[in-house]
Amino acid sequence: MSSVDLERLNQELIDRYTEIARLAGGLAHEIKNPLSTIRLNMDLLAEEFANPETPKERRALAKVRVVQRECQRLQELLDSFLDFAKVRRYQFKPTDLNQVVRQVLDLYRAKLQQAGIEVIDYLTSDLPLVLLDREAFESALSNLIINAEQAMPNGGQLVVRTYCTPEGVALDLIDTGCGMDENTLAHIFDAFFSTKKGGTGLGLPTAKKIIEGHGGTIEVQSEVGTGTQFTIRLPAPRCIPANHSLERPELPPS
Repeated sequence: MSSVDLERLNQELIDRYTEIARLAGGLAHEIKNPLSTIRLNMDLLAEEFANPETPKERRALAKVRVVQRECQRLQELLDSFLDFAKVRRYQFKPTDLNQVVRQVLDLYRAKLQQAGIEVIDYLTSDLPLVLLDREAFESALSNLIINAEQAMPNGGQLVVRTYCTPEGVALDLIDTGCGMDENTLAHIFDAFFSTKKGGTGLGLPTAKKIIEGHGGTIEVQSEVGTGTQFTIRLPAPRCIPANHSLERPELPPS
């Protein structure tokens, strides 16, 4: 198959995936409209029963609260799905990975401290620049940090380190949380797979999708009762021209 044929096939796959994502996103938006109406009416009912005086009114209020919680869960699921399904057009720019890591850690540091989690960072200096869509990559990194926090409900340590590799750079996130068994490890990047009550199961698949969209990879090692390590590997271009910026559409998942 010639390079022209490969390029045409690749474009056909992108177009097909884009159309599927568009239809899925449209369906999710259509669901959000009646959901908003349900949530509004449940809020109004909750106000009417705000001060229940009879057992019947208390039972009614309890049922309203259940519907409100489920509506909120459905809203979060739809928002996560829209983020997962959308086709991104990455705007890559030369970026200092350490700077991005520090910025995201600063956003979560106070929350992690409140949860009894100590953040330890070992960020290697003089890392080569990598091409990142900063907003998208920060979103992926945030998903991994949130996952680490949820794995340590009783506190612990989160070690974050960067280092050079023959191909570019790598980023490790190592937590001392509950860890995962082999079955969970085999499915953590599957859409809608979650071991957490109320979880959407889309955080890690979305992070993987974004990282692979950067030409990178994400690996995971874990042991029950010991903790988990996620490793992100990103390529570093051999030469980055001044003021370099690259736009690239997201490829369909492999």
